[in-house]
Amino acid sequence: MKVNTKQAVKLFFQNPSLEQVFKEAIANSLDANATEINVNINIDSFEKQETLQVEITDNGDGFTDIHYDKFCELLKVDEETHKGVGRLVYLSYFNKIEVSSFFNGKHRTFTFNDEFDKEKTDMVLSDIGEHKQTTTLSFKDCSMQRLSSYTVITPDNLHKQILQEFYPRFYMLKNAGKNFKIAFKISVPHKNKKHSVGSYERTITESDIPDMQTVTIDSSNIRMFDNSFIDYAIEKTDSQLETFLMTALCVDDRTQILDDIIALENLPSFGYRIVFILHSTLFNGKVDAARQVLTIKEVELREIKLLFRQKVSEIVEQEIPTIKEQNQRTRESLGKTYPHLLGYFDKNEVGIIERSKSIEEAQRRFLRDQKDILEAQTLDEDKYNKALDVSSRTLAQYILYREKIISKVEQLTDKNSEADLHNIILPQRSILHDGAFDSIYSNNLWLLDNKYMTYTTAMSERTMKEVLDEITQSSTEKDIDRPDIVVMFSNDPSTSENKSVDVVIIELKKRGIKLAKTEEAISQLKQRAIKLLKYYPNKIQRMWFYAIVEFTDEFKLSLINEQYTPLFSKDILYYKENPLQISLDDTTKYPVGTYVLSIDAFIKDAKANNEIFLNILKKGFKNGK
Repeated sequence: MKVNTKQAVKLFFQNPSLEQVFKEAIANSLDANATEINVNINIDSFEKQETLQVEITDNGDGFTDIHYDKFCELLKVDEETHKGVGRLVYLSYFNKIEVSSFFNGKHRTFTFNDEFDKEKTDMVLSDIGEHKQTTTLSFKDCSMQRLSSYTVITPDNLHKQILQEFYPRFYMLKNAGKNFKIAFKISVPHKNKKHSVGSYERTITESDIPDMQTVTIDSSNIRMFDNSFIDYAIEKTDSQLETFLMTALCVDDRTQILDDIIALENLPSFGYRIVFILHSTLFNGKVDAARQVLTIKEVELREIKLLFRQKVSEIVEQEIPTIKEQNQRTRESLGKTYPHLLGYFDKNEVGIIERSKSIEEAQRRFLRDQKDILEAQTLDEDKYNKALDVSSRTLAQYILYREKIISKVEQLTDKNSEADLHNIILPQRSILHDGAFDSIYSNNLWLLDNKYMTYTTAMSERTMKEVLDEITQSSTEKDIDRPDIVVMFSNDPSTSENKSVDVVIIELKKRGIKLAKTEEAISQLKQRAIKLLKYYPNKIQRMWFYAIVEFTDEFKLSLINEQYTPLFSKDILYYKENPLQISLDDTTKYPVGTYVLSIDAFIKDAKANNEIFLNILKKGFKNGK
């Protein structure tokens, strides 16, 4: 069957990497039993990609008649581990490959290009007598539009790429007692400031392959894993060298990298060479013609990765003792940071896959349970218990948000304005609607007391502005764009029955202000309360004041002299009952309780209350999962 070479290149290699040219050439050399391979790369400068030339020489069997016939016919292979099209990738980057092969006293030369045809080839075969057995492929007339990255053709990169690609084959050669050498050399005559590579060489030998151990995988319950095992090496190297990690499947004696088996972030950063290669008869031939994509079914690949990861986890914890301790710390850290996901983290994955992926997977499992509960038409006993658990976790997630808010308050200093604190408690110009804020994540009145989150008003923004204007008209505050007052109503005062509304007023004073300014907070609370009582006559039954300030000994003494009583707190909290009369003519006494607390008490008390809830919920998650 005649094959159009040009079309075949496009069909089998639509977007190959330049490294694939080197991989296929070296694969062919190894198939020909080569033990010495020299790769010479020449490019005039990295800006002139068209000057790229590559010469690959090996001491393999050479282009004997049998090998030449196979070369001339695509897809002609003797075993399923070969594809018979690899050489086509050469023509993706070079228009001409000149071949010179000395073998068995003969010399064969020919040119491989997209017009190659066995019947019309320029092949010449001659007898030359005794000669060193060598085959050279000269890649010329580079067709690249541009070199994507100069590192692609550097010996460092090729050393890494070829070592990874052929690890199983190199390991077999080493085990068979065969020495081998693959040398990569580059020459760049014209340097510039950006690229000054010059000329240098890197070599792969059997010393690059560590001694490996073999473990079988207990897969008796999964038939597809018959005859499967892992070759692995965990070897200490120079402590100054970055850790080398490779996890891969062995497919046709070549590796297919699986980079999501274990994350490098979970391993020591320096001083180790770690290799895991999973072998199975299942993998034979399970890769596309370009050897770029595994053709294993997705459901099977998931099972493969799961078993591979579990075994890798066991081995790593056994071979590197510090990993087990590190994984325990990771689990504790995840439990502390994401307590609502306790029980959803896969113990076989934590400390193995990336931390972010562990969190994503746990969150996905949690959301799946939420979805199951929300979509259930009825709740049996199991589903009811799960509903309680899911609801508790959702609450815990909200309490975690509260921790972040508390932390934000803790970060405030005397450089921050009163408005900064105000906006954390309740954003300026926010309006409550129908018993709740538009979002519970905007309403942080729980910092004072959880019951205040139920307080509501249905007033429009215009009416709220009128109220604020009324009760602050004589305020000494100069910056009206940054009010430091929060007013809360238990009910809508404009529609409520007489004496049915409770009111909370909060006055904030920033850190670092003088005593007089601090004492002013209490005075301002009283004046604003009187104005509010007048604005809503006979509607308000009780008022609470909160003055959140920074304490000094002078201010504390001032409160004591005013008959304020200290209350239990994590810092400083004083309270006084102050019946308030709104005018000389009206002798009605309105009960007003005034709390004066330090900014630190405001933070620490909220933090303690939050931690109580969270610890109770966390204990339930640990026991329930």
